[in-house]
Amino acid sequence: MSTKLIDRIYDSDHDEAAQRDALTNGEIPVAVYGLGKMGLPLASVYAETTGNVIGADIDPEVVETISNGSCHVKREPGLETLVSDLVADDALTVTTEPRDAAAQASVHVVIVPTPITDDHEPDLAILDAVVEDIATGLSAGDLVVIECTVPPQTTEQRVGAALKANSALEHGEFGLAFCPERTSSGRALEDIRGAYPKVVGGIDDESTRAATLIYEEINAEGVLPVSDATTAEAVKVFEGLYRDVNIGLANELATLTDELGIDVNEAIEVANTQPFCNIHDPGPGVGGHCIPFYPYFVIKPFETETPLLETARAVNDSMPQFTVNKLREEFDAERLAFEDASVLLLGLTYRPGVEEIRASPALDIASISSDLGADVYGVDPMLDETDAFDLTRLDHSEIYDRSFDAVVMVTHHDDFDTIRWDDVSRSDGQLVVIDGRDTLDLSDTDHRVYTIGGGYV
Repeated sequence: MSTKLIDRIYDSDHDEAAQRDALTNGEIPVAVYGLGKMGLPLASVYAETTGNVIGADIDPEVVETISNGSCHVKREPGLETLVSDLVADDALTVTTEPRDAAAQASVHVVIVPTPITDDHEPDLAILDAVVEDIATGLSAGDLVVIECTVPPQTTEQRVGAALKANSALEHGEFGLAFCPERTSSGRALEDIRGAYPKVVGGIDDESTRAATLIYEEINAEGVLPVSDATTAEAVKVFEGLYRDVNIGLANELATLTDELGIDVNEAIEVANTQPFCNIHDPGPGVGGHCIPFYPYFVIKPFETETPLLETARAVNDSMPQFTVNKLREEFDAERLAFEDASVLLLGLTYRPGVEEIRASPALDIASISSDLGADVYGVDPMLDETDAFDLTRLDHSEIYDRSFDAVVMVTHHDDFDTIRWDDVSRSDGQLVVIDGRDTLDLSDTDHRVYTIGGGYV
């Protein structure tokens, strides 16, 4: 007697135990669309769980690299070995044709960039194109999962409508859920496998159930089903909004340091011993592909005014200028024209230990300083090239061969712990150091140090 193959999870006739077996035995093919810094780790964890994943990416170099068992995503612990093993076992295959992937898969997982335009409008063009490709291969019983961050209501109103319009199916014949990635660069596999519970929200109860079943197999911390897809979208966006507003508060408090005559960082640290207070750390700006962008997923698409979100964005966007203003104050006090100054930036990526430069504060600090006429130099051990920055790139060892009027610690990488600060010199007078991250102890040097939030040491 033959056993019927289980080819779907959404609206399946089989019990959940059989559905789980089918998923983990590779009977249910999965397509992951987008194989970038978050997409390749996600596809890999899906592949190690199910043994049957096809990844789609329109970049031929990305696809060729993965096809050869190599990994284009750097500094993700365990990913290179995992990709190599999965490709060798045929658990992960790749294609440059999303429509080919769509034709083969029963579960479709989308994790593509959702940037904003120069006018701060959400740009969902890449998502729209992928959804249209998926629709060409959508079959009854298929489940579509959106992992990339989008404005609330996008999954149901935009993605759902597009899938229906471009396929021969009606709502209820296919599943659709929003299940946001909650992943940080440098720890992607750990996060996907279960550093935090997975949030799941479908456009109908069956979509939520089907997505929950899948992520219970992937995420060791379990699943948090929510009321619907829009709620799940809001969860992801709200996580970013909280951090942006909180950092905005910290940064605004930091600007009061000189007038208050106190170490604001100390005050924040002690205030946070009260359980209802959790003020974040101030700094020279907010970067990355998440926090600076997610507020606009609420500010722009909706009519309700959001003055708090807009103010936080303005405060955080102002911090690179605040940092340069501190340099200017120092130079003015010494009657040094900014155009005659030499400035070294330490740390060009948006946070320690990653090579991502999206919206990094160092971009604006370099640009503003250069526009004012300074000679700007930059050091970052994470980056092989710095063409996006208005500065001259130096290797770590080269900083001892030059003299600088000022050094700005923008992002503190571990490599900077080995800097011989006594050997970092200024040709005439005290070296000015702006510590943007409160990570330096230069009390044993003759340098003049200003810490953002801490004031002069």
